[in-house]
Amino acid sequence: MIKKLIDEIQKKNAPIVVGLDPTLAMLPSHLSPKEGLSGEAFLDAAGEAIYEFNKAIVDTTCDLIPAVKPQIAMYEQFGIPGLIAFKKTVDYCHSKGLLVIGDVKRGDIGSTSTAYATAHLGTVDASGQTVAPFDEDFATVNPYLGTDGIKPFVDVCKANDKGIFVLVKTSNPSSGEFQDQTLESTGRPLYEYVGEMVEKWGSDTMEGDYTNVGAVVGATYPEMGKRLREVMPHTYILVPGYGAQGGTGADLKHFFNKDGLGAIVNSSRGIIAAYKNDKYKDRFSEENFADASRAAVEDMLQDIRDNAL
Repeated sequence: MIKKLIDEIQKKNAPIVVGLDPTLAMLPSHLSPKEGLSGEAFLDAAGEAIYEFNKAIVDTTCDLIPAVKPQIAMYEQFGIPGLIAFKKTVDYCHSKGLLVIGDVKRGDIGSTSTAYATAHLGTVDASGQTVAPFDEDFATVNPYLGTDGIKPFVDVCKANDKGIFVLVKTSNPSSGEFQDQTLESTGRPLYEYVGEMVEKWGSDTMEGDYTNVGAVVGATYPEMGKRLREVMPHTYILVPGYGAQGGTGADLKHFFNKDGLGAIVNSSRGIIAAYKNDKYKDRFSEENFADASRAAVEDMLQDIRDNAL
């Protein structure tokens, strides 16, 4: 699967992914659920609204980008209708030729981990036929439980030509409370050791120069990203934290390898809520929110091409 992602990145010269993480507050008024709805009717309307919002953004950006990254929590908050919207979003993005990174951050062990992996990356038997429940191409995974939590995902990926991105150094301010702590056994920070484990977990999943076990490393920590690039030479890095969280193209230079590959940069609300940003709101009305998202993608691409590659 990583080869498919790289092919799309190279074809579009776009090492970026759009995070489809909608909230009702982001929706323009003409898409928002009608006032007065309650109970299941509200949940149904919310699910349909966020799907229509996603669909418009995908329609206006799909020729520029290789992939999207829906965050499942933004859909789960609306219960079953939200999960239906998540699945419809995945399927619609596939119909537009986009790869889908399911930002699900799952982490457990044994049969539970296998079940999570199957739900998002695998298939189940349905009266002799196979069906893919959510059918993302990649999923994000929490490594806190160690190899017991990662191996089931790797096994499902091998069986279904899929991939994962393992949390290594996340972009949030308090990530250092755990991730930056020095291990007595190695004298190095935990995030660096996790990076070594990611490289190891992916060692038998190589496709060309990269493995199907990627890493999540925040743009907000460029020096740590530089070190992790050295620690994980065959690992593709999913980079959150660009844009709204403060990361810039200049911060990303060392996340990429000399071949210009090795990283894919995410922006979520900086793109999908661009029409609310001062930079774009004078040019684009609420009704043209998706055009503002396209402009934000174009600006992001220019920044990365000029300053990171």
